[in-house]
Amino acid sequence: MRIAIPDDYQKVMQHLDCFSLLKGQQVTVVHQYQPDPALLAPLLKDPEALVLTRTRTPIGEELLTLLPNLKLISQTGKNARHIDVAACTRHGVAVAEGRGNPIATAELTWALIMNGLRLIPQAIEGMKKGNWQTNLGRRVYGKRIGIWGYGKIGQRIARYAQAFEAEVLVWGSETSRQKARADGFQAASNQAEFFQTADVVSLHLRLKETTRGIIREADLRLMKPTALFVNTARAALVEPGALARALPQGRPGFAALDVFEEEPIFDPQHPLLQLPNVLCTPHLGYAEKSSYELYFSIAFQHILAFQQGNFEAIINPEVLN
Repeated sequence: MRIAIPDDYQKVMQHLDCFSLLKGQQVTVVHQYQPDPALLAPLLKDPEALVLTRTRTPIGEELLTLLPNLKLISQTGKNARHIDVAACTRHGVAVAEGRGNPIATAELTWALIMNGLRLIPQAIEGMKKGNWQTNLGRRVYGKRIGIWGYGKIGQRIARYAQAFEAEVLVWGSETSRQKARADGFQAASNQAEFFQTADVVSLHLRLKETTRGIIREADLRLMKPTALFVNTARAALVEPGALARALPQGRPGFAALDVFEEEPIFDPQHPLLQLPNVLCTPHLGYAEKSSYELYFSIAFQHILAFQQGNFEAIINPEVLN
């Protein structure tokens, strides 16, 4: 099969152990970022199958029209609405989904919380400039860690916080709050309390129509001037532009962000990169060796299964009729 893997920014794909699963296939790996479908299509070399790295490559009507021989899209993890499944079905393209894993994102979230509170990146930068002890961070112990969304990742963050002897406060659906209480954690009585009293607010919600823009600028402005806002979930959970407006005003006092309204960011003058109270990482939540091996081994196996007539992973099976 002619297989294309776009947006391998890190140039790691062919070094993964699981890449050997594609032995004997005709594989094209594209390392450059190309958002224009008209320019991206020729780089993919008329594929019969695409393997997507999470949400890096949007798939819509225009690109599908330019890939007439495409039969299968094998997604790493779940479709986060970057694939127009209805358009794929119209074009006769099957879509296979993988599954997620909470470990890498949870670990990065905790690293951002630690770095955001202790101001470690700023201290490192100060040393590189010949300065010594330029700031004074804050410990995690005793802080109130606010977790919005008590799924697999949120539950891990709660356990990490517990290990550091921090207090956990959960907000989210009634089901989430009940589960948190059952696990021995506190649940906020209302959204305002959650934002007003947390020392850290960390988002762990799925992005869907009901959660898009669910965090408003008014919510952010309720946060303490010492509070840290952490987002390793999806930027679109926050009202567009709200962080860029709220952070310079000092509420919240700090932010640690792994996701952004427009990705990737190549402009060093991006407004959020210019703020001294913001720590930014380039969407590293899932980008870790063990996670890549898991995600891509599943995606590659779905291609092999498709070739053998096994369509269990296909989420639009009507295309196969």
